Amino acid sequence: MSLFVCDFPLVKTAITRLRDRNSEHTEFRRNVRYISRVLALEVSKKFTLSEYQVETPLEKTTGFRFEKEVILLPILRAGLGMLDGFLDIIPGAKAGHIGLQRNEVTLQPEKYYFKVPEMVDPIVIILDPMLATGGSASAAINKVKQLTSGSVYLVSVISAPEGVKRVESDFPDVQIYTATLDRQLNDKGYILPGLGDAGDRIFGT
Repeated sequence: MSLFVCDFPLVKTAITRLRDRNSEHTEFRRNVRYISRVLALEVSKKFTLSEYQVETPLEKTTGFRFEKEVILLPILRAGLGMLDGFLDIIPGAKAGHIGLQRNEVTLQPEKYYFKVPEMVDPIVIILDPMLATGGSASAAINKVKQLTSGSVYLVSVISAPEGVKRVESDFPDVQIYTATLDRQLNDKGYILPGLGDAGDRIFGT
């Protein structure tokens, strides 16, 4: 099973505030950032470390650093709401951007913007608050995998079973991290009970 669901009590209360339709965009944004910090801590448990010598004011000792470079890739625009939370925890990470939009004829996601740092066997973390159908996430992962054979993680705030199943089927080696797994999608592809449109609520539009 490639799915990790966060069971942190404070995250559950933060998700409740996200779900509340009366939450202002400032509160919504703050809670997305908080949840993202916790998810960043969880993902970082998978990182391997290398040792090196550091000198304290008193003596030399063994220190640790990430063995591989970390690259954060938010899917525009909602994924931007998660970026600062991850940078709070992993300040040395580099960041790129992935822009996807739905083709109104084929209904499939298409890339309209893709700007990423050079990838030399990095750890890549794709950020998307809502994993709904999994179409955008799979398209983003596919594009990243054309550039690197490094580890890829997908991190969301809320996921639907349908989206998880799609990503697991398309990319069984990709680990999915989410703050909560919701019940299902409705006939319009929205997550239930969900929280509405994450991008609109993050940016107050």
